[in-house]
Amino acid sequence: MRIEAERIDTLERNLRGKTVGLIGDCCVDIYWHADMRLSELSRETPHYPLPVTEERFSLGAGGNVAANMAALRPGRVLMLSAVGADWRASLLRQAAERAGVDTSLIIETPGRVTNAYCKPMRRGISELVYEDPRLDFENHTPLPDAAEEKLIAALPGFVRESDVIAVSDQFRFGVLTPRVRESLLGEVKKAGKPLIVDSRSRITAYPGAILKPNEVECWRAVYGENVPLPGGPEPISAAAAVMSERLGSPVFCTLGANGSFYASKNASFSVPAVPLPPPLDICGAGDTTLAAFASALGAGEDPAFAAAFASLASAVTVQKLGQTGTASFDEIRALLPLCD
Repeated sequence: MRIEAERIDTLERNLRGKTVGLIGDCCVDIYWHADMRLSELSRETPHYPLPVTEERFSLGAGGNVAANMAALRPGRVLMLSAVGADWRASLLRQAAERAGVDTSLIIETPGRVTNAYCKPMRRGISELVYEDPRLDFENHTPLPDAAEEKLIAALPGFVRESDVIAVSDQFRFGVLTPRVRESLLGEVKKAGKPLIVDSRSRITAYPGAILKPNEVECWRAVYGENVPLPGGPEPISAAAAVMSERLGSPVFCTLGANGSFYASKNASFSVPAVPLPPPLDICGAGDTTLAAFASALGAGEDPAFAAAFASLASAVTVQKLGQTGTASFDEIRALLPLCD
């Protein structure tokens, strides 16, 4: 679908009066930049330490979805999640508030870990930067009952205030427990609000929602983990159609460099990727896609336009190397000539 600049202008105006909501697993991306030219052999251990010369942090996982929503400047961005009572929770709140995200519904739980991806980045004599193995902070036990009850209690108001709701279901022991999912689906059904779901391993657990898997998640949901992923976009698109028919839900499947495919009982269509030269960084592109697609739907756009708009938004962020970036309307408009 070809997007006209005037329609993007209309979307931007309409979105200003809307509240977009994000419920899910939020984390902090922490980058430690080390200049190895400054390193000296330790006197205590046989290692060269990493001399950190720069530290930066930003929202990751569901938090990055919320940040991408906020970059589109809607009337309000609501984020419902649970974090620990630790230093990483403070960083998450700071990053969310800096991005323009409403943090009033973030629930702090003592003893809970605030999810974080810590990324040591090394450089030496050349300008090339190497990323060391990540240091991940993640919970390995289920969400405590008290936090679960607080999330469920917050859901009616969250759904009522949101014009559209995006779900980021990332972690095994995240906030989208079976009870939270059931309550969310019930509240959304009563309110008649659009619900768009991105889930790494539970994409089929949200009947009635618009499902946004990537190609791996879609294929595994239909054929299981033991069937190898095929080459080319056609088999994945066919799997998305099977998923839609099987679950009775619209499916918006992203296909990486091959664009995306939308399937529902009423329509199916493909959206090509924006042609871009390398280097590209796909980290966080799915978050941008979810945020842009949901925001467009919340502003009253149809799925075809929302999918094309999401393709443009993700094309902005994959060009931002070494970060999970966001896409503004001005940056999205700048890519329109590539789509002619």
